[in-house]
Amino acid sequence: MELITLKLNAIEMLGLAAFGVVMGAWLKRWLPALDRLHIPASIAGGLVYAVLALVLRDRFVNFEVEPSVRDVLMVAFFTTIGMHASLELLRAGGRQVVIFLGAAVLGLAIQIVWGVGAAAMLGLDPLLGVIPGAVALTGGPATALAFGGPLEDLGVQSATALGLGSAMFGIVIGGLVGGHIGGVLIRRFGLIPVRGHASADFSALDRELEEHPQSATWPTTIVLLSLAMGAGMILNRFFAHIDLTVPIYIGPMICAGILRNIDDVLRGGRVSPSRMELLGNIALELFIVMALLSLRLWEIVHLALPVFIILCGQILILIVLCWTIVFRLMGRSHESAVMATGYFGFMMGTTANAMACMGELACKYGPAPQAFFVVTIVGAFFIDFINTLFITVTMNVLR
Repeated sequence: MELITLKLNAIEMLGLAAFGVVMGAWLKRWLPALDRLHIPASIAGGLVYAVLALVLRDRFVNFEVEPSVRDVLMVAFFTTIGMHASLELLRAGGRQVVIFLGAAVLGLAIQIVWGVGAAAMLGLDPLLGVIPGAVALTGGPATALAFGGPLEDLGVQSATALGLGSAMFGIVIGGLVGGHIGGVLIRRFGLIPVRGHASADFSALDRELEEHPQSATWPTTIVLLSLAMGAGMILNRFFAHIDLTVPIYIGPMICAGILRNIDDVLRGGRVSPSRMELLGNIALELFIVMALLSLRLWEIVHLALPVFIILCGQILILIVLCWTIVFRLMGRSHESAVMATGYFGFMMGTTANAMACMGELACKYGPAPQAFFVVTIVGAFFIDFINTLFITVTMNVLR
């Protein structure tokens, strides 16, 4: 039987990606465990494509994909991340947000140091050690898929497949262990929620930040997003000129952050976080399915054990950080115990993991509105931006 090579163009890729999201949503309804672990529909559907491509490869049909639409969607998603990097929002969150963000930055640095050091000790390329850490855990599936190509260009074989596998491992562990971390602290120290003006202030600030001015219309949102993407590509040319290796979306993300803060200073009210988030989510869902369709699963078998060893070390490190640094820095209270759970959730998996685990603690032990606000501001708005810069610097140091 003659082997067929099927070349998928941009429009076919877009259609398959959309169907993959629908298929993933159906799988989550059919397999409730996927929903409980907060596996995105795009991951579920995209993995079906990846496994199918693996089964058919060199037997019946091989797939070649057109990457242009995938890359545009990836850049669009990370540009919306940049639009959330508001210094005014950081100041509005107060001292606790700044401290919690500092703890997250410390965790990022330790993830990178441990991953790089462990990879070197195991006889692997030190750059590979960045994957089962800052790239796949704090970064999540989207960052793992986005950095896969640049890391492979630097000689790290199977970086994309390893990143996705590590990200899925992190999501599962984050969902299974996160709630236990805060629960142990609450029971051990007999912590109870304190109802008072501080929580009320955070709730009021949270509501205020959810209000969207009339000038932030859909056309304005799309124009600002496109402007940041275009200006960012020009910035990328400058990075290339000075021989700085960066993923394609770094320039757009930086330009988006600049536009957001200019808008904050001028009180223009033209950046709508909710609309940017919606556009980013749509781009992310489609991008992930497209990326998984071209995933090379057959290349990662020989690296499974060393990567697993690095991941186990990351789990232990984060648990220690949660029970010592984070809990103590945030005040050794009921709120700080819930924040420790949230910290593990987004440093090991995703912000969705963090919110779900914190929700379980709140239902069982009492409300923690301060914790939800602080973790959301850091986990959803700031850590992805900082993480991307950390990974980029590490890549350029170790290349």
